[in-house]
Amino acid sequence: MALKPTIFKMNINVSNLDDDIYESIAVTVAQHPSETTERMMSRILAYVLNNQEFLTFTKGLSEADDPDIWAKNYSEEFLLWVDVGEPAFERIKKASRQAKMTKVYSFNTKSNVWWKQSQKDFATINAQVYQFEFEQIQQLASLVERSMNFSITITDNVLYIAASLGSCEVHLTMLQA
Repeated sequence: MALKPTIFKMNINVSNLDDDIYESIAVTVAQHPSETTERMMSRILAYVLNNQEFLTFTKGLSEADDPDIWAKNYSEEFLLWVDVGEPAFERIKKASRQAKMTKVYSFNTKSNVWWKQSQKDFATINAQVYQFEFEQIQQLASLVERSMNFSITITDNVLYIAASLGSCEVHLTMLQA
């Protein structure tokens, strides 16, 4: 019998001081049985950082050819492709040809090794690459509840997060613009 995803409902108040954006975002996220809470919360942060019209969570881990998040317009044209983790260069190369904007958010303990091995290749394509500090993502994961309200204040590439179980900050490092 296949395991079912765990559903999370989140109401997020976002104050992006850098871009002068203030909004409330309601999201329902399915955590794949093989997905860690750290990865799921990295997806949430990537979603918040890229919030725009047509932005959608995809089937992600359940569908190998899909990104974690995308924005497609009414003509099914890829506006944005977002992968979370340490994807293979060939995958992102292909995505950068399909989408107007391609972004990668790396977050785990092998992130630095992955980037050292991939940096030369990624420099040849049009993709933005970011890294979250893993220890900070772990802190964020410890605040997660199945149904939660929290706020995120963004300034100078730092996300300040306050939830009912506590608060933390997550630094965002741009590896490639």
